[in-house]
Amino acid sequence: MAEPEPIAAGPESKHSKTDSDAGKSSSNRRSRSRGERSWDISQFKVEPQEGKVRFHDFNLPALLMRGIQDTGFEYCTPIQGASLPHTLNGHDIVGKAQTGTGKTAAFLINIINDLLNHPVEGERYMGEARTLILAPTRELAIQIADDAVALLKHTKLNVHCLVGGMDYGKQLHKMQKSHCDLLIGTPGRLLDFANNRDIYLDQVEVLVIDEADRMLDMGFIPQVRRLVNLTPKREDRQTLLFSATFTPEILRLSGTWTDNPVTVEIGAERVATDTVEQKVYITTANEKFALLHNILIGEGVDSVMIFANRRDICRTLQEKLNKKGFKAGLLSGDVPQNRRMKTLESFKSGATKVMVATDVAGRGIHVDGVSHVINYTLPEEPEDYVHRIGRTGRAGSTGTSISFACEDDAFLLEPIEKLLETKLACTMPEEKLLQDVPAKPKPAPRKPKKPVEQDQPAQSKADQVPEQKEQRQEQKPAPAAEQTVSED
Repeated sequence: MAEPEPIAAGPESKHSKTDSDAGKSSSNRRSRSRGERSWDISQFKVEPQEGKVRFHDFNLPALLMRGIQDTGFEYCTPIQGASLPHTLNGHDIVGKAQTGTGKTAAFLINIINDLLNHPVEGERYMGEARTLILAPTRELAIQIADDAVALLKHTKLNVHCLVGGMDYGKQLHKMQKSHCDLLIGTPGRLLDFANNRDIYLDQVEVLVIDEADRMLDMGFIPQVRRLVNLTPKREDRQTLLFSATFTPEILRLSGTWTDNPVTVEIGAERVATDTVEQKVYITTANEKFALLHNILIGEGVDSVMIFANRRDICRTLQEKLNKKGFKAGLLSGDVPQNRRMKTLESFKSGATKVMVATDVAGRGIHVDGVSHVINYTLPEEPEDYVHRIGRTGRAGSTGTSISFACEDDAFLLEPIEKLLETKLACTMPEEKLLQDVPAKPKPAPRKPKKPVEQDQPAQSKADQVPEQKEQRQEQKPAPAAEQTVSED
C-alpha cells in the first residue's frame, strides 16, 4: 500500500524555486549542437561480433556515444544487452543483477538517451529533478555520480549528488547554481532536502532504485516509499529497479512501484565464474594473518580489497597491517564520511594498495584495477560473497578472489555454493604461505652527537654550563650597549 504523500510539491510550492537560469535551455542546446558536429560516430569503430551486442546497435545520440567511447566501452555486458532494448523503448525494468555486471552504465545510458532526446522546453526551476537515482550507501551514490559525469562529458547535462555525512550548505549551494538533470543520493539526505523544499521531485521522468535488497536490509524502505510518493504516478514515469535477489518482499515492492515491468535476470554463477578466479584456503583462525601477509607480499598482487564481517575485525586488521609496513585504508560505518572519501580517493589513485572494508561500506566501491579480493571472514549472507568478489573482474576484466575458511565459518561455504550453483575448490595453502610473519625490525639506536670542538681553553667541570641552560641564556636579549655594538 502506498503511503499518502507527506510533502506537498504542487504548483503553489514552485513559486519559491529559483528561476534565474530559466532561459539557459536554448543556449545549452545550441552548445550541444556545436559539440556534436565536431565529432562523428565514424571515429568510434567497433566491429560486430557474434553473440555480442554493440552500443552501435542502438540509435543513441552522438554525444552519448562519444562519452561511451571515452569510458572504453565497446560491447554491452549481459545486463546491458538484455535491458537496453526494453528501457530505450520506455518500458519499466525489474533487474536481478549483482554489482560488477555493468548495471550502473545500463541505467545511466538509458537516462542520458532520454534526457538528450527530450530536452525541456520553456522555463525550468532550480532543484527540480528530471531523473532520480536512489542508492543505499554514500559510496555507491558517489560512484554512480562519477560514472554519470564521465558519460555526460560532452553534454551540458548536470549531475547532483546528495549524501549524508557531507556539508548540507555546500550541497545546497551547488544545487542552486545549476539545473538538476540527474539527481543521485541516499534516502535520508534526499528526504532532508525534500522536507526543506530544496529539491522537487514532481517532474521526475525516470526513477531508478538501485540495490533494492540492500535498501530493505538497511531499513530504508519507508524512506524510499516516501520519496517515490513525491514523484509522478508510476504510469507517468519510467521506473528501473535492480536487486541482487528476488525475495517475496522485493517482488511486492516492485509490483507497487513499477508499471508492467520487463524482468531481466543475470545469474550469479555467470558473474562469479566468468571473470573471477576463485580460491578457498582451508586454514585456522591463528594462521589467517600470516596467510594474508604472505599473499600480500606475493607477485602480481597490485591492488587488494580485504573484507571482514565486523567493524572491530576490520579495524584490528588494518592496524596490524600498518604495523607490518603496509599502507592499508579502512572503510567502515564508524569512519567519518570525509575520511572515508579521502581513503577511497587514495585507493583509486593507487597511493593506497590495500583496503579493508565491511560489506556495507565496500558495496559501492567501483575501482578499476583491483587485482585481488580477499575474504578474511566468509560472509554470513551468500549474496554478499558475489558482491565482494564483484570488486574485481569488473565488467569483463579478470581478477582473483581468495577466501579463508576456518573452523569458525567453513559452514558458510555451502549456501554460497548453492547460490553459485557450483562447487568451490578448497585447498590447503602452501607451506611458504603459512610462514611466521617476521617482526618489523626496530630502528637502530641513534649515536650520540659528538660535541663541537671550540678553540677555547678547557674549562673545569664547575665552570661548564649544561646545554639547556646555555640555550636559555642565548635566547635572552643582550644589554643595549652590546646590541649597539653587534648591530654596527
